[in-house]
Amino acid sequence: MSPAPTVVILAAGEGTRMRSSVPKILHPICGRPMLMWPLLAARGAGATRVVVVDNPQRRLQDHLPEDVEVAVQERPLGTGDAVRAGLAALADGEDGTLLVVNGDMPLITADAFRALLQAHETAGAAATLATMELADPTGYGRVVRAADASVERVVETKVAGDATPEELGIREVNAGLYAFDVRALRDSLGRLEADNAQAELYLPDVVPILRASRAVVQAYRLADPDLALGVNDRVDLAVVTALAQRRIHEAHQRAGVTIVDPASTVIEASVAIGPDTVVEPSTFLRGATCIGARSVVGPATTVIDSVLGDGVTVVHSYLHRATVGDRGNVGPFAYLRPGADLREGAKAGTFVEVKNSTLGPGTKVPHLSYIGDTDIGEKSNIGAGTITANYDGHRKHRTTIGAGVRLSVHTSLVAPVTVGDGAYTGAGSVITEDVPAGALGIARERQRNIEGYAERVAERRGAAR
Repeated sequence: MSPAPTVVILAAGEGTRMRSSVPKILHPICGRPMLMWPLLAARGAGATRVVVVDNPQRRLQDHLPEDVEVAVQERPLGTGDAVRAGLAALADGEDGTLLVVNGDMPLITADAFRALLQAHETAGAAATLATMELADPTGYGRVVRAADASVERVVETKVAGDATPEELGIREVNAGLYAFDVRALRDSLGRLEADNAQAELYLPDVVPILRASRAVVQAYRLADPDLALGVNDRVDLAVVTALAQRRIHEAHQRAGVTIVDPASTVIEASVAIGPDTVVEPSTFLRGATCIGARSVVGPATTVIDSVLGDGVTVVHSYLHRATVGDRGNVGPFAYLRPGADLREGAKAGTFVEVKNSTLGPGTKVPHLSYIGDTDIGEKSNIGAGTITANYDGHRKHRTTIGAGVRLSVHTSLVAPVTVGDGAYTGAGSVITEDVPAGALGIARERQRNIEGYAERVAERRGAAR
């Protein structure tokens, strides 16, 4: 078995065409920074060492896993100079295979890396260039083949006159993904010259240098050109995001998830979904969301960094850092805020907001209620319009509601307060003191009817005229 390759990711460019204060390769694609896509693909292909080439501003350091090394390209002198900066992270005399990939190639996969490596090592090549054939190769460097089908050179097309009309007619282009023998690459980089209009060192210019030393330089053609699509501006970003989203959808669908309308559904890369779950239209699943089996989520629902168990139903709702146990029921029009924890079979119904609270197994908050900083036992029923008044203007306080409690409509619980197991409240009560287990808590002024009040109002209105 060949040693695990080292991967150098080129990420020092400014990305000015994005028109953004955010570095291009940190723009998210399906919830994951662009740079992380090739990085994770490299890891998936077995790379144990990854070096990211940044510019002197070191914008990327705080956005990378701890075990990723950062090399700095001090001046923007081209891809050849960037790789030379990446090689500086390797010890002198270190050999093996080096993979080089552009950081703005988010659709590259671990399988593509593995296939390139296998082709490279099988041929015993000093360099293997990934290529692709495009119907419109405008803007890409053209791959010129020798008579024996090896790579003779790569012709850049950035400036008029760089390539001949015959070379511009070539449809096979350089994909921006390479495999190199480390020693051969190190030697050839030392002989690069910046004899071009940009006065830059182009990495593909090592090809004729390697050929001159009789080293094997070959091409590996990618079957799917989408794998090497790059991002230069926000139009490109939208294109690759759509392709990445389709890839994510198809992976879930093949694993047993029904996505009713993929065109209106957003599922980010880190989301996990169990089999036989149905994702209804206009639903957005983001972040570290995990959904169990046989659940129904949506339509028109957003779930962020939340955990949903098996058999959960969520309709027309918004969940953020919430937990819903098996067979839980949410919505329509519910808002589960951070710390909302619905245990097995619990319900947060229509226009219910829950924050930093636990609803015990089988507990129901059916409609029009706010439950904040509260712990509710099992099988309690919270009447419509119930409010937990958890803030006194200075500090938050918790409310405790026991098991089997029946809160009547329009109950306000002024925290800190405890309602014991099996207790009741009367409709319209403002509970400011603890209610013992099994008791009925009523806190409202006795009704008083004023006879003839409507006639008096009418008389006053007539007099005012």
